[in-house]
Amino acid sequence: MSLEENKAIVRRFVEAYNKRNLNLFDDLLAPDYFDHTSKVGIEGLKQLMNMAFKAFPDLHETIEDIIAEGDKVWVRITFTGTNTGEWLGFAPTGKKVTAKNVDTYRIVNGKLAEYWNVTDASDFNKKLGIIEYTEKGKQLFQKGVK
Repeated sequence: MSLEENKAIVRRFVEAYNKRNLNLFDDLLAPDYFDHTSKVGIEGLKQLMNMAFKAFPDLHETIEDIIAEGDKVWVRITFTGTNTGEWLGFAPTGKKVTAKNVDTYRIVNGKLAEYWNVTDASDFNKKLGIIEYTEKGKQLFQKGVK
């Protein structure tokens, strides 16, 4: 497959995610797909996504950059959502959250086979009350996080 075809597969995956079309995942993911970050296969991924959709019904990913080389595609993504449902045992806050990701996909025979993720979730976790800044942290970082 060409690099452009590989990028198109990732775009279709993000679009399916944004449209909540998890059935399309079966067409886009290899049978032995593995998410190295969450340590799950296809069914585990669907469960995680359904949990996220319940906690953040308006969750949306925007592709900021996409790069392909060999059998890998890297995507810089911004995701936003409003926390109106329980998330990981934390009560809903009603707050709009944002996080930035760099996702790496490996593509085999036209399907997503592996996934790795690095997320800058400091704003996300702060707004949900998952983390709190120390007094020094408040002095340094509180201006940008409300």
